[in-house]
Amino acid sequence: MLTRKQHELLTFIQLRLEESGISPSFEEMKEALDLKSKSGVHRLISALEERGFIRRLPNRARALEVIREPETSVTRKPKSNPLPAAVNDAASSASVVLGGKTSKPAAPANDVIELPLHGRIAAGAPIEALEGASTLPVPAALLGSGEHYALEVSGDSMVEAGILDGDYALVRRTDTARDGEIVVALVRGEEATLKYLRREKGMIRLDPANAAYDPQFYRSDEVQVQGKLAGLLRRYH
Repeated sequence: MLTRKQHELLTFIQLRLEESGISPSFEEMKEALDLKSKSGVHRLISALEERGFIRRLPNRARALEVIREPETSVTRKPKSNPLPAAVNDAASSASVVLGGKTSKPAAPANDVIELPLHGRIAAGAPIEALEGASTLPVPAALLGSGEHYALEVSGDSMVEAGILDGDYALVRRTDTARDGEIVVALVRGEEATLKYLRREKGMIRLDPANAAYDPQFYRSDEVQVQGKLAGLLRRYH
């Protein structure tokens, strides 16, 4: 059983594929479902994928294919006008479209997500994590489920982990992490750093990936996990 929003999104994706052979962008899906942010679209896409209604085609940036038609009922009654008029009109024949065969297979398009870019983060001694209004375009295939943001890496203390000065760290928001994971750690409420997280004798140890740097030790109440490294983006000039 799908929720109303999941059903609406699945119908919208299928209708767009039938009409143009191109899957809608995340911005189009957000507007069609009247969502406040693209993170809501991410959650719906992940839920549909987990339930076996859609799949992401390999070697493409978030190319979507509908592999199973939606149920005829949903868990909540739809609002009087949940989708734009054009989508509502087309949705009236969705059961025929989804159940029938098409003359040619749909070819979903690549998608790019604009992640919030929150300044620079240290990969050496902690520096202030700057908040900003900038965004960074990122291929959606680099991201998994959840909410993400980006930080520009400054320093060389994580080079042995393949993280270089000037890279963009793609971070999934979370406030928990296991030992050995690379995290964004906010130190004493004002400085952020990218390090391996480990717990040792009641202390938090932030380990670099560079033999030239020493581990940093803090009390547990001095360190707040703000995310885990999900990927890297590197630009060549």
